[in-house]
Amino acid sequence: MLVAIAAAAVAGPFEDAVAAHDSGDYATAIRLLRPLADQGLAEAQYNLAIMHFAGQGVPQSYAEAVKWFRLAADQGDALAQCKVGLMYAQGLGVAQDYRQAITWYRKAADQGSAEGQVGLGWMYGHGQGVPQSYIEAMKWFRLAADQGDANAQRNLGLMYAEGQGVPQNFAEAVKWLGLAADHGLADAQINLGVMYARGQGVAQDYVQAHLWFDLAAMQGDQGAARNRDMAERLMTPAQIAEARKLAREWKPQR
Repeated sequence: MLVAIAAAAVAGPFEDAVAAHDSGDYATAIRLLRPLADQGLAEAQYNLAIMHFAGQGVPQSYAEAVKWFRLAADQGDALAQCKVGLMYAQGLGVAQDYRQAITWYRKAADQGSAEGQVGLGWMYGHGQGVPQSYIEAMKWFRLAADQGDANAQRNLGLMYAEGQGVPQNFAEAVKWLGLAADHGLADAQINLGVMYARGQGVAQDYVQAHLWFDLAAMQGDQGAARNRDMAERLMTPAQIAEARKLAREWKPQR
């Protein structure tokens, strides 16, 4: 779960709470958020849940996080609905319940939430709470991927590479993995590097393979570092220098 407080166009104490959170003054943020949450402001309930989830200004508590997420979710807040789905899927603060996870992911997905669509796609792909269906998984991942969601793009790429729910298509796999890798997603970068190293869906290119392995390694992925080092054994010094230059100059797409 990405622990990030959500802002809203609400003047006064809520804006002050967001500012306090962003400055690291969690005690003030909690003090300002709690009465707003008690009054039923969904954005305050969501953000209070995030702070309980992360232990920011309060003892870390998944049970309290679920309580506040659920209050916001019941008001139709799609972000909160996604989080309730996640908590049920992983059994955080509640008993693990895939059917409940599906219910809440679907509520968010039906509102167009990319996060909800990815969650629903994941559940279909793994047969959790629903019969396994790669076709359904692909449907939901594509909806999220078309919104620019990096996780959905990565998942689409992997499914094209494996031929899950669609005919195997390495060129499509490279396309979607490339979009996710451009966002900085390390596992997409690793898989894209493998495609370049093997020449699957693209011409074999060890410079590009090294680039993507190196970028993932910079994020601490040891497997990517090993792949990069293996690629170097097949490269000339000039190619290695070129790949390193590309990595230094690379910037993620936002």
